[in-house]
Amino acid sequence: MNFFMYIDGYCERLEPGFWDEPLNAISNLAFLIAAILMGVRLKGANLPLARGMVAILASIAVGSFLLHTYAMAWSSAADVAPIMAFILLYVFASVKDYMNLRPLWAFLSVLLFFVYTAIGVQFTSMIPGIGSSSEYAVIPPLILFFAACVWRSNRETGRGLVIGALLLTLSIVFRSLDLPYCMANALGTHFIWHLINAVMLGWMIEVYRRHMVAAAST
Repeated sequence: MNFFMYIDGYCERLEPGFWDEPLNAISNLAFLIAAILMGVRLKGANLPLARGMVAILASIAVGSFLLHTYAMAWSSAADVAPIMAFILLYVFASVKDYMNLRPLWAFLSVLLFFVYTAIGVQFTSMIPGIGSSSEYAVIPPLILFFAACVWRSNRETGRGLVIGALLLTLSIVFRSLDLPYCMANALGTHFIWHLINAVMLGWMIEVYRRHMVAAAST
């Protein structure tokens, strides 16, 4: 694989150039802001998994910025890696702390996630116009699954997860519209995916924080 292969996969980009996707690049500040806010929210809390999520959220800002400035295969890998890390860590935390299962089961669930994704993408890829967003479209149903698991024992956490699933679904819609409607909107819609997704990821950390604080007080 040529790690320096040029990637032109977004509406805003017209040619190679560091600042040829200004909105897509600058909108990554939203991830960094969300990470800072959640870092403040976690001050004094003994929640190592949540702090790990915050650190990964900050790295998502860096990875995505690199993708939308350098636009090469290596920067694409830098973009995808922290997103995958956040998902896997949240799956682990969800099984361990929402479903109250042992860490071993949480670890096995991380491995099962890859099987779930491989099967799920076969279905989400059939959604008209979804394109490369099909890999992300398997995540909202998984969040709703965790919401269902925790609903009876903690309605507030369940509602929070449902909100997270809805936010992610909305952001996926804008990600999917970027190229199909490029002729009508030269700026594209990918930057909106960044903005909504930053809110969603910060919210998911907040849901976990609230759940753990409530559990510690009982």
